[in-house]
Formats: sequence, C-alpha cells, structure tokens
Amino acid sequence: METNGETKSQNAEHVLDHFHLFRQPQYLEMFERKKREFEDPACANEVERIREWTKTKEYRDKNFAREAITINPAKACQPLGAIFAAVGFEGTLPFVHGSQGCVAYFRSHFSRHFKEPSGCVSSSMTEDAAVFGGLNNMIDGLANSYALYKPKMIAVSTTCMAEVIGDDLNSFIKNARDKGSVPQDFDVPFAHTPSFVGSHITGYDNMMKGILEYFWDGKAKTIAPLERKPNERINLIVGFDGNVVGNMRELRRILDLMGADYLIVSDNSDVWDTPADGTFRMYDGGTKLGEISEALHSKATISMQSFCTPKTLPYIQGKGQETVGLHYPIGVAATDQFLQEVSRLSGRPIPEALEKERGRLVDAIADSSAHIHGKRFAVYADPDVALGIAGFLLELGAEPAHILATNGDAAWEQKVRELLDHSPFGAGCQVYPGKDLWHMRSLLFTEPVDFLIGNTYAKYLERDTGTPLIRFGFPIFDRHHHHRFPVWGYQGGLNVLVRILDKIFDEMDRNTNVPAKSDYSFDIIR
Repeated sequence: METNGETKSQNAEHVLDHFHLFRQPQYLEMFERKKREFEDPACANEVERIREWTKTKEYRDKNFAREAITINPAKACQPLGAIFAAVGFEGTLPFVHGSQGCVAYFRSHFSRHFKEPSGCVSSSMTEDAAVFGGLNNMIDGLANSYALYKPKMIAVSTTCMAEVIGDDLNSFIKNARDKGSVPQDFDVPFAHTPSFVGSHITGYDNMMKGILEYFWDGKAKTIAPLERKPNERINLIVGFDGNVVGNMRELRRILDLMGADYLIVSDNSDVWDTPADGTFRMYDGGTKLGEISEALHSKATISMQSFCTPKTLPYIQGKGQETVGLHYPIGVAATDQFLQEVSRLSGRPIPEALEKERGRLVDAIADSSAHIHGKRFAVYADPDVALGIAGFLLELGAEPAHILATNGDAAWEQKVRELLDHSPFGAGCQVYPGKDLWHMRSLLFTEPVDFLIGNTYAKYLERDTGTPLIRFGFPIFDRHHHHRFPVWGYQGGLNVLVRILDKIFDEMDRNTNVPAKSDYSFDIIR
C-alpha cells in the first residue's frame, strides 16, 4: 500500500494492530518529520526542566492558587445526566434541544462505557437558531422523533446554546403540540439543563424532578393534579451510576429477598445491557409510564445517591413522603444502613441470607487485611461515589490520603470530613471539593500514595506519576464490562475488595520479578 509515495507495511494479507503498526520505521520517520515541520517544539532540555518543576511543592502552590481556569475536570455537563435519567423510563427517547455535535458526544460517551448503542436525538440548532431562537427546530424535531422512532415518551433537555439565548421549553413544546408535531396527550416532560452550570449529576437531578413534576402535577398543568393516596410502597432513585447494570440487578435481588414492596424510579439497566439474540431493542426495560404517577402514593423514597437528588428529594418530601438520602452503599456499614432503612420503612425483617452475605464479606476482609492495612489511596469520583469508596477503604484498614470531587461542594466536604473523623485511618486525609485532575497530579507528585482510584482518565495520571490505578466510576472506556458487576451491597463490596487486592498483588509481583535479585517476594501464595 502506498500513501503520498511512501510504502506502508499494512496490507490485507498482513494486518497489524495499531500498537505494532505505528512502531514501523516508516511511521516513526513520518512522526519525526511532522514534529520538525509543524509543531515548532521547545528544546528538549527546556521541556524536561519545566516538566520536573511541575512536580515540585512550589508548582503545587501555584497550581492550587489558580482561579481563572479549570484543567481536566472530573465531571461532565448537565445534559449527559439528563439523558441517563430519561432512558430509565419505558419507551423514552431523550431529546436534547441544542447542537448536533453535543448530542453526538453524549451518545458516544455512554456507548463507549456500556458498549451498547445509546439512543438520543437533537434539535440540531445551528447559527440561524442561535440568532432567531430554536422554536422551528423544536417543532420539526419533535415531529420527526415521534414519527421515526415511535417512542412512548420524549424527554427534552437543553444545551448551552439554547440556554444562552433563553429558549423556553414549556412554550416551545406547547407550540409544537399545537402545530401537530406530537398528539396533545403525548408525554413530553422537560428540564432546563445548562451545561455551564453544575455537572452531569445536576442534569440527572433536574430531569428526574422534571419528569416527576410533569406526571405528579397534572401533566404540566393540562389536567387536574393528582391527589396523593398513601400506600406502603417504597420508591428508590439510584442516581447517576456507571455500575448501574450490575447495581440495579443486585438492588432488586436484595429487595426481593426482603419481600419489600418497592418501585425503582428510572431503571435503565436493561437499555444498556440488551442481549445479542437477533432482535434490536431501541427501548428495553425501564420504569413503566403508569408507575410514574403511582410513585406519588408511595410511603417513602430512598435516594441511593443524595448528592444526585438535591432538588428531587425536597420536591418529593413536599408531596408528603418521607425521604432518605444515602451515599453509594459499598461495604459493610453503608449496606447495613441501607438494609436497616428498608426494613424500617417496609416493616420487613432483614433475612438470614443477607446476614450470611454480610458475614462472608467480613470474613473476606479479615482474610486480606494484612495486605491492605496501611496502604495509602487517592480517590476521585462523583460526590456520592467518592463517599462510598472512602467509607469502604476505612473499613478495610486502608488510609485514604486525598479525596477529590470536581462537582463536590462545601456540604460534600463536610460529609467526607465527618466520615474521616470517625476512623483512625482517616487521620491526615485531605478533602478537595471543586478541584480537577491537574490538582490531583500535583498531589500525587508532592504527597505520593500507593494507589489511585478513579475512572479511565486517571490512566494519564498513572503514566505520568507512576501511581498504580484501580479503575472505578464513570466513564470506564479502556476496560470492558466493569458496569455489569455490582459494587453495592455485601456482594458488591466483595467485588470491590477483589479488584483492590488484584491490583495490590499485581504491583507486588511487578516489583519483585527479577530472577535472583528481587524474586524473593515473587510468591505463589499471597
């Protein structure tokens, strides 16, 4: 094969993977030539000098003093969370009022994490809509979405463009109905989700509240509001969760073992885990639309991630329900709290089967405590996830040193500090709300730890700082199927324990594998 007169080593009879292909002499020479001709790089000595300086305490102080720029934030924007909430309802098509490029990013983000197609449409706003408003885009977009994809509900959110020019979703959707884009009685809940405010967990909260308001307050006030008639059912809201496929099924298993009467509000576990059986399912599973209205009558609502529902829970409470806010129940104590709340609200005892699962997790922790005790960890994640991981690390006898959440606030910081103060292993740990991964880089250089827990983007921190990475959270792009395994509950805690231990043992082997020099610890038995 020839390209620009150069012969390449790739051909149909001898296909090389990219990591072998780009090491061929032709490509190495091409990369060097392009660097010389187009990059105008600084001299290698200056690059190395600056790189070494960025590892110092002096640079860290400057890094933490910056105010005008964010570098590599560990968060995404609001519409991503709105889509996550919307696809958890039966036959629901997420519709983002904004530019097409934004929606392509949202779809690819979910598809790369869950390894599944992710349905979502856009009103495809361009320059003219940015000047004159996106009403016509909404009218045409809803009509096309309804006709082509045949959803049972369309949930509308917004991007920056629509929010900056002030498009009013309520009036736009009403105009679209009047123009015949969708039938008058077709469900089109909405939420304003400006990307320049909050993060993906804010968008999740806004969409969840928007859908409940739509159904509970009379379908956007077009009919009489529902009258609450309390029953004994418990609602559960899971929050934005990269492990939702495994966690949702584990959650159902636990609740079924307890015999609780429950409803999961927004169950997107099936739509991102469809089987390969010859049938395409654009919509699969999800909370039935009729159940959304019924959820008003439930006795109580439990949020599995209360920092994902700061508006939704007070709205539900205002309707007369008791609300309970948890923080990503990983491990023994957090699962205990969850089960005790379910038992209290449902009146159902915790069954012996779950008590045995608890004992097995405690036994596994005891079996492995010698290898985890005293290990230092840095953690970054969404607020609830970081809280859940930190609590489990303390149970294991590990020592969290740095806990960071770009979308964490002062209330989150206080929660984490309270958690740390209740354990001797939390002494000296620092909490960083609102900081980004460039801050984390400085921390890893100036106050090194044994292991880093974070999502796929942390692999660059692992390469740069040499800190071994344990992948956790969202997104996980460079490993497959983590989302299929639960991390909630006692069984989920065991899964997380094994993941941590595997990395510890891998590092022990990697650092003691030189024959006759360091292999005195290259053991078969750990």
